[in-house]
Amino acid sequence: MAQPGPVTMWTQYLALRSIAALLTAFDADQNLRTSGAITRAICRLPWPQLAKKHVGRSSANLRRSFPDWPESRVREVAEGSLVHLVRFFVDVLHTPRRVHRDSWPGQLNTHAMGEAVGVLNSDRPVILVTGHVGNFELLGYGLSTFGYELEALARPLDNPLIYDWLLGIREKRGAKIITKWDATERMTGVLERGGALGFIADQNAGDRGVFVPFMGRLASAYKSIALLAIRYDAVVVCGYALRRGERFAYDMGTADIIYPEQWKNQPDPMYYVTARYTRAIEMMIRRCPDQYWWMHRRWKSRPRHERQGKPMPRSLRKNLEALPWMTDELMEQVAIPMEPIR
Repeated sequence: MAQPGPVTMWTQYLALRSIAALLTAFDADQNLRTSGAITRAICRLPWPQLAKKHVGRSSANLRRSFPDWPESRVREVAEGSLVHLVRFFVDVLHTPRRVHRDSWPGQLNTHAMGEAVGVLNSDRPVILVTGHVGNFELLGYGLSTFGYELEALARPLDNPLIYDWLLGIREKRGAKIITKWDATERMTGVLERGGALGFIADQNAGDRGVFVPFMGRLASAYKSIALLAIRYDAVVVCGYALRRGERFAYDMGTADIIYPEQWKNQPDPMYYVTARYTRAIEMMIRRCPDQYWWMHRRWKSRPRHERQGKPMPRSLRKNLEALPWMTDELMEQVAIPMEPIR
């Protein structure tokens, strides 16, 4: 997307900073309750196009992911996803004041982080993987607050004024953000020195991505995470930060931890690692489906055999059948061709 002009950039920036100043003048929990009530009310009005577009696309994705759900449940979670998106922004603004070394125990429950702590305290390289579920920004912020050195890959925003402001929030406790401009050298450097490298790994990777099961359908995922893990013998930690209730309070934990010895005997280690961390993200989503960004076009790209109207290739079927958690029912589901959601 092209960078906006100077007037547009400053207008967007000043508007956002004004909203931020207004919101942070009030208590975070009160802002979360208020923003939730307003967003739900807007979802029920006939005219706001942004809400209708979000809820409509989210509902379509939810129907495909949970075909046994009644329409009322689909609508409820689709609206909840939009509420969560608004609250996510509110949380980002309040995070620097609410989460620091003296206050974090009142905001973050880390009881489910046990095994991950041992991995992070070791000298071996670690790849941290999460998705657009819960508060992925808070996950990295919290780990930095605990004293862990973390570098994470993030896409730069089109408005550099807003990007620089948000970058300051992201890096306030010591985390470092890697952009696409210097990604390769910095990512390899982190792993070579035994550091922790973070990814948000649930976006569509295009027609050339590796297609793995996600919510009962094949979805395109990036190969780079698995290839880095294999090259540097890194442990892959699949973590989350999920909200508790309507307060600024989160449970931090892991859905899965993938060790090098677990993929080395697999027929296709790259496919196994990619499929397994994608499965871990699915597990996070199923715990709190209304905290996922369902408006993403996660299934936009389709594998070549679907685009060409051909049967599933033997190589792909073999990789799927080799996954330890693959069942006959799931195999039947992922074999069904689907039209992408535009």
